Order: sequence, then structure tokens, then C-alpha cells
Amino acid sequence: MSDGQERAWAELSPRYLLEVQRDAAATSILPGSGIDPGSVYGRAAPLVVEIGSGQGHAIVAAAAANPGTDFLAVEVFRAGLARTMLDADRAGLRNLRLVEANAPEVLEHLLPEASVDEVWVFFPDPWHKAKHHKRRLVQEAFSPLVARALRDGGVLRLATDWEDYALQMRAVMADAVEFDPEFDTATATTGDTAGWAPRFEGRVMTAFERKGIAKGREIRDLVYRRRDRA
Repeated sequence: MSDGQERAWAELSPRYLLEVQRDAAATSILPGSGIDPGSVYGRAAPLVVEIGSGQGHAIVAAAAANPGTDFLAVEVFRAGLARTMLDADRAGLRNLRLVEANAPEVLEHLLPEASVDEVWVFFPDPWHKAKHHKRRLVQEAFSPLVARALRDGGVLRLATDWEDYALQMRAVMADAVEFDPEFDTATATTGDTAGWAPRFEGRVMTAFERKGIAKGREIRDLVYRRRDRA
């Protein structure tokens, strides 16, 4: 991290960063060590979780625009978290918290079941080489973890500029029995550009999205709603 980011980490972590119990790895979450969002934020409010928040541009803008909603940024890279805290502090945000942790463990262990209103995954690492596809976040094991954290009727929002990853996301979620798509799948076929959700108006244009557009890649959004529990 830069000197400024180091200072931000030291000075702002007590305000914004969640202290969590670790398992074996530095970014792991100890099973059974969940949080109480009401205690963390000091109120009862809708909760939005962004997975892979990067430098925080999207979630800081969203938190500033929606003071009645609480936000949690999940990221493993300290430099990005430090930048997020700097921008949050400049904006005077009190409805944003950050956690340095692996996303699947946050969904499985840190967040109480049915505690989240929306989960955002915007422009996750595409691991574009075929041999690395197994490292992608949105795999078969991902949807049950999101379903656990989301309340009934909660929303999962996905976005990517990599067509094959978008198709993989759609295929994975098509088999997710806990979710219904919030877009028209009637005409969706492999390799098409139909059956995608409109661009999420609540997502600010970030460097990742601009880069994808500049390279001529189409941005694809997908939206899924959590079915009611039996």
C-alpha cells in the first residue's frame, strides 16, 4: 500500500473495518463467529453486501446516495479497502462497513441467515484462461451460500464484461433452485445477447466497466430474486 493507504488503514480501520475471528487463513472466517448487523450499524435497516468491492467506487457512491440503507464491502486486497475507507471518510459515511475476508466464508459464516436484502457481484475476476475457470467466484457452490444469506425476496445482482463468464453465470443460476430470474429468459440461447437484465441504475460507472466498454466488450447484467423459504 502507499503511505496514504497505510495511514488510512491505521486511522480509519477502527471506524469502518469489521474485526472478525479468523480460521486457518488470514482472510478466513471462523465458523460460528457471525455478526449481528443491528449491533454493527446501530440500527435496523436494509443491508446490501458487495462482494469484490475493489477500490470501493460503487459501494461508496451507493452508500452516499442511500443513507437509509446499510452497506458491507467484502474484499481481500488491503489497498482497495484502504482506498474505500478514505473515500468513505471524505463523504462522511456512517452506513458503510468493510471486511477483509473471502466472500464464500462471509456468506456462510459471518452473515446471519436471511439477513441481507441484496448481494452485488460486479465485474468479478473473469479468470479468462480456460484452465483458470475453476477459480471463478460464480460456480455451483456459490448460489446456496448467497441463498442462505439473502432474506426471502432478496436480490442477487451480477455484472460482467466477459461474455463466456456471463453465460457461465446464467447457466449456474439456471440450476439454482432457490432463485428466480428477474429478466426474460424466453429467448435466451447459448451465445446470444438476449435474456439479460437492464443495466442496474444503482451502479456507478467504474474503471472496470469503462475498460470493458473501451475494449468493445458488452456489459451484461443478471438479476435473481430469492424464493421464499418453505
